Amino acid sequence: MPAEPSWQLPPAAHRLLIAAPSLADPEFFRTVVFLIEHDDTGTVGVIINRPSHTPVGHILPNWQEVMSEPSVVFNGGPVQRDGALGLGRLSSSTDAGNGLRAVSGGLALVDLDAEPAEVALGAQSLRVFAGHAGWGIGQLEAEIAAGGWFVVAGGLDDVFSPNPGTLWRTVLRRQSAPLSLLSTFPVDVGLN
Repeated sequence: MPAEPSWQLPPAAHRLLIAAPSLADPEFFRTVVFLIEHDDTGTVGVIINRPSHTPVGHILPNWQEVMSEPSVVFNGGPVQRDGALGLGRLSSSTDAGNGLRAVSGGLALVDLDAEPAEVALGAQSLRVFAGHAGWGIGQLEAEIAAGGWFVVAGGLDDVFSPNPGTLWRTVLRRQSAPLSLLSTFPVDVGLN
């Protein structure tokens, strides 16, 4: 097996998975996945660059006013699409309670059964995802080794970006070469 490129980071919580241009699976084509957890039991993340056209208020009426823009439900991934996962950026470094459970690095899971106005007091940003992405033990590493994903540093600014539709190119562009060069890769090479 060839050595990992020096720019390729190992998967870990708070890192981003960038779909390689060759990853043709429509579930993950040109996606950016924020890794919430990565440990010896597997990996959980959410796709952060696929906003839907469904306002949060159509699904969770009381939450519309406290959501970050764009205040729509995001397509978080192919696992449990009928479930909603709320993420928030904590206002302070401590767990604020009131429906927020700190995960790490200022990220919190949001209890969507809690009172939205109280949750908003402890969070700078809030977002709702329908479904999530998940990999079993060793599955993600195998996909990375096969060239399907690039693992790069990321942060909560990416998760709560006001321009999520441009994240694939934006995140690639801010990397060093050769990854930055992929930001202009055409969707259909045959049309180039």
